[in-house]
Amino acid sequence: MSVYLIKGKGWRYDFTLNGKRHTATWFKTKKEVKRAEAQRREELSKPVEKTSTDMAFLDLVNARLDFMKEYRSERHYQDSVYMGKRWIQEWGQMLCGEISKAMVEQFILRRAKVSHHVANKEIRCLKATFNYGIKRDLILNNPVKGMTFLPVEKKVKRMPTPAEIDRVIAVAKKGDQDYLMVIRDTMARVSEVNRLVWDDIDFENQAITLYTRKKKDGSLTPRLIHMTKRLYGILSLRFAERDPGKPWVFWHRYWSRKANKMVEGPYQDRKLIMSTLCQKAGVPYFRFHPLRHSGASVMDNNNVPIGAIQRILGHENRTTTEIYLHSIGNAEKEAINTFEKASLNHDSHTDSHTKQKKGLTDKG
Repeated sequence: MSVYLIKGKGWRYDFTLNGKRHTATWFKTKKEVKRAEAQRREELSKPVEKTSTDMAFLDLVNARLDFMKEYRSERHYQDSVYMGKRWIQEWGQMLCGEISKAMVEQFILRRAKVSHHVANKEIRCLKATFNYGIKRDLILNNPVKGMTFLPVEKKVKRMPTPAEIDRVIAVAKKGDQDYLMVIRDTMARVSEVNRLVWDDIDFENQAITLYTRKKKDGSLTPRLIHMTKRLYGILSLRFAERDPGKPWVFWHRYWSRKANKMVEGPYQDRKLIMSTLCQKAGVPYFRFHPLRHSGASVMDNNNVPIGAIQRILGHENRTTTEIYLHSIGNAEKEAINTFEKASLNHDSHTDSHTKQKKGLTDKG
């Protein structure tokens, strides 16, 4: 029997053809699973066109990951590693040319059960992986091409208040306080702060050079940020107490599974620190990135031109900067106040006119 029901999960098909197993899981009805099995058998019955421009899907994923490790941020690389493992479980034994759009759609629908946001992320990254192979003449087709994203209900994320940020920094250890203050006063991305070396700090001109990967070719792009007075004091003291043998502004010693020994290097990812600090400070949980949003909103509310905010944040597009400005700006407040005044004047004029008409009617 090639189709069967797993109680509490759903229907699946599972068959072997030419010594190779084919399976797909968790269809709602027997009719759906039979239709999917028939479609899969039909796909397998068609001869796969063998060309010089095809490769094992596993090799394509690894090639793309190698590229991302060299040219993309650590966070994007790690996210792609997690997704790549799932893809290889699905299609790791197949050629890229054997992967159909229907197969990808079934996979995306299963991921959508987690959330539409998760499914859309899989679509975006799968599309980029196949396009990577096409651009390098490794494969011919992208089965994700034309696939539409699932609808997502966008909500305004709650941003921590300046007072809440102060409370979190206050309960941190000295080294972590320095780290958080650099992020807060430069409004830098975490990857940019992790990448900082002492050569990037210009104490004479009180400036910091930040580098980020936002170009399509993955090249590092620098931008200069002026230091606040308190940041100048923090980094000056840290520089005086530094280990001359370490080039990084922030570094740690940790156990490397890959090297199987203790190694030293810059911070990579510090996901757990914020949950601990927020709990200790008694404030709702937030991560590092809201520090950028909070700083941008403070500047916007104090009439800093959006072009200046955009350059400080290191955004390529003004639209991206506008997303960061969650709070209602002064222009919007003035607009609402103008509306309110105009509405009150209109209501007052209408009431007066109505009373006059009523008085004339009574006299008549």
